[in-house]
Amino acid sequence: MLVLWCPDWPAVAAVAAAGSVLTQPAAVFHANRVVACTAVARTRNIRRGMRRREAESQCPDLAVFGVDEARDARFFENVASAVEELVVGLEVVRPGLLAVPVAGAAGYFGGEPQLAEKLVDQVAAAAGVECQVGVAEGLFAATLAARQGALVEPGRSAQFLAPLPVTELDQPDAERADLVGLLVRLGLRTLGAFAELGERDVAARFGRTGVLAHRLARGLSDRPPLRRSPPPELSLAESFDPVLARVDVAAFMAKKLGARFHAALADRGLACTRLGIYATTENGEQLGRVWRCAEPLTPQGVADRVRWQFEGWLKAAPGERPTAGVARLRLEPEETVEGRSLQLGLWRGSDPGAGPGEDEELAAERAGRAFVRVQGLLGPEGVVTPLLDGGRDPASRVRLIPWGDPREPAGPPDATWPARLPSPSPATVLEQPLPVQVIDAQGRPVGLTSRKRLTAPPHGLCVAGGPPRPITGWAGPWPATSGRRSTGPQQARLQLLLAAGENEAPEAVLVLCSGTENPVWTVEGSYD
Repeated sequence: MLVLWCPDWPAVAAVAAAGSVLTQPAAVFHANRVVACTAVARTRNIRRGMRRREAESQCPDLAVFGVDEARDARFFENVASAVEELVVGLEVVRPGLLAVPVAGAAGYFGGEPQLAEKLVDQVAAAAGVECQVGVAEGLFAATLAARQGALVEPGRSAQFLAPLPVTELDQPDAERADLVGLLVRLGLRTLGAFAELGERDVAARFGRTGVLAHRLARGLSDRPPLRRSPPPELSLAESFDPVLARVDVAAFMAKKLGARFHAALADRGLACTRLGIYATTENGEQLGRVWRCAEPLTPQGVADRVRWQFEGWLKAAPGERPTAGVARLRLEPEETVEGRSLQLGLWRGSDPGAGPGEDEELAAERAGRAFVRVQGLLGPEGVVTPLLDGGRDPASRVRLIPWGDPREPAGPPDATWPARLPSPSPATVLEQPLPVQVIDAQGRPVGLTSRKRLTAPPHGLCVAGGPPRPITGWAGPWPATSGRRSTGPQQARLQLLLAAGENEAPEAVLVLCSGTENPVWTVEGSYD
């Protein structure tokens, strides 16, 4: 197998999307840590895993970008199209990495070195990016060979892998991080040392994850070479009227198609590991791409790849994009494996003594299908799920994300946020703050000083001009800022404990005070 690898692809795609040049240092961050950076940034001592504050102190002119898988896939379509002009049977493993069968193409171009040189020149000329090519037996070995620009001779993949560190098993499958850490603690620091263990011993000690990793360390494929041939009826085709000409509409349709496609495979005990996405435009143009996956695809995984592929097609450069919208889409399971993880548990039922209840994965899958059906009736915003995000006030710390969209926090929820409201947070946050008035013991409005202190202890709270409700306790004030230098009015938050009324129980509320001369008070939330 031949693998073509574009180094630092998330950073390269981010720079291209911003219209910048690669001669400027740039890095992609997730959770305030570097996940990818350009070669120029590495010359400024920027490294993966570095915190953003440290990276910006090392390189003040560093261009900062966020993680965007759709952006990475969209720009990688140019690379895939360039490779497809020379070879057939291309499979996109992930944005920045693709694989092709080497035998036929190498024979046509006169050998593997000539093919590798042709592909590097083709990608540089057509897509304007640098790449490296590696050849070895199996996707894992070929990927590591591409990072070194190596062409491994047939039958020598195990020897090529043996001296490499065992930490290579953690790329890109982060789920093997625990296994890799355990192997290092056991003294198995190279792939060769791990490969020397017996397969039965590995299975007994490390389970299924260890067996798959052991196959990779030995230069074998993570799956056996004989795979089940997908029945033709498992293909899913859908026609669209009106045609799909917008990415957001295509992304919405991808959610429903992904759920149906996955359900048809799961009913037969199968899971897809190579997904073919084929489209026909209104003008009869034929589009197609195959995505290879390390793990069986979930409904969300299918939807993501369909959405990424549509972005690559519909947002390509003028002259390369389709001349009309997509009128028909077909999802083809190019390769399937037994869906062991999709099988139901042995015990079913509600009796706790009879064994575990309904399988959690099955329940989650059913819920996901129900959400997709509701979205089909109400639209993408019809089903949302909450996500705890980073922020300073309760309203900004919770975001409602449409079902199926990436659930990635904009900032670390547990980070130290200046002027952040201390715990506990209010159980109920009002969508529209309630205007109130806070008065002191003499009935005068309570305000803020220039130092954000109260002009008098709060004594009562009035709602809509009604009688004041006694305040029996209070905490604060805490300055309310956005983290930047602000020219607006002074703001601070307080926690107030209100006494019980005739028909009201004691209640704790969170209030916000804005302004010093004519203070404006609002209730933002309440505590249970």
